[in-house]
Amino acid sequence: MLKFFIIGFLFVNTLFANILQDVIDKAPSGSILKLPNGVYEGNIVIDKPLSIIGQGKNVIIKGDNKGTVITIIGSYITLKNLIIIDSGSRHENLDAGIKISDGSQNEVSNCKIKNCLFGIDMQMVNNSIISNNYITSKNYDLGLRGDGLRLWYANDNLINHNHLYKSRDMVVWYSHGNTIEKNLGEYCRYSLHFMYAGKNYVKNNIYKFNSVGIFFMYSQDTIATGNIVQSSQGATGMGIGLKDATNFTLKGNTVLYCAMGMYIDRSPFQPGTHDYIIGNKLLYNAEAIHFHSLSIDNIVKKNIIIGNIEDIVNDSKRDRGEDEENEVVGNYWDNYQGFDKNNDNIGDTPHKVYQYADQLWVFNSDVKFFYGSPVISLLNFLAKLAPFSKPLFLMEDKKPIVKIKG
Repeated sequence: MLKFFIIGFLFVNTLFANILQDVIDKAPSGSILKLPNGVYEGNIVIDKPLSIIGQGKNVIIKGDNKGTVITIIGSYITLKNLIIIDSGSRHENLDAGIKISDGSQNEVSNCKIKNCLFGIDMQMVNNSIISNNYITSKNYDLGLRGDGLRLWYANDNLINHNHLYKSRDMVVWYSHGNTIEKNLGEYCRYSLHFMYAGKNYVKNNIYKFNSVGIFFMYSQDTIATGNIVQSSQGATGMGIGLKDATNFTLKGNTVLYCAMGMYIDRSPFQPGTHDYIIGNKLLYNAEAIHFHSLSIDNIVKKNIIIGNIEDIVNDSKRDRGEDEENEVVGNYWDNYQGFDKNNDNIGDTPHKVYQYADQLWVFNSDVKFFYGSPVISLLNFLAKLAPFSKPLFLMEDKKPIVKIKG
């Protein structure tokens, strides 16, 4: 009887043991664990230099819907070709597919992270690579999902070729020197959200069908170039936004079909500095550029502005346009009505933008319900044809481009 009890106890103990965790614990530092197709129990911890590489297309590490599936602590740790599923659902614990902390020279690539509240959470992780991963959250309402990718005090990392789908945000907070390139974000809230971050490089990403494409807050010294932001709709839909952002360069981006193309709020924030908005395409947005609060010392040049309902919106409620403190020159405006008699491709007269009395929605958001309706369009036409009050001057481009070359 005693012998049967001992055998039964050993069988039950082995059944519930985490075999993968046992192998990790016994492996020497620097080991490479190659996993064949199969389902492996998650909620594992890796705290030494180690690589786990899936050898097939169905190498699944499955959590128990509690906590984080894979926790990485330290440096020189690699995960490749894995499917990671079923984290917990606790926001306060940041339950994630992968949680990485306190290390450098780590890599997560070619992984699929599904049904995990947060995708990849990086805290105090430097000089690491997050590449070619597919990340989606749990099937919750937008605000209840976790962030697909979260950088927190994480510097000098390469984030490229990742696909975030139906997550909440990708956040880069207190993180500097990161390169974020060729990622795709769809049906999220903030595809990319920066706070207190500097010297990051954001290039050639595609963000579409999100509430906000790219938003920079309280940050500085960053370049965003070659990005495509499409279809950020809704009352707060925004393509690219700057708030209290200093020494930014937005160059060569395409923003189209958004409620607000570019949103500028108290930027640049530091006196005596500039933000550069150069060579972007702002196409078919409700508002091309929206200035909010005090936004001066911006350099707005060589942009192509076509098909927007409003080219410039300024809700700062100042008595005069902010054009006098911004340098706006050499842009193409599809509704410019001047001529180019000497054929130098520069308009003979400046392009001036006014706000008419019919634009009540600028200061009363309730009126925006009728935005674009035939009634508002008729009022807009009549106000421009025969204004019943003096229009408010918003902006002047002294050298508008007449034709787009190339």
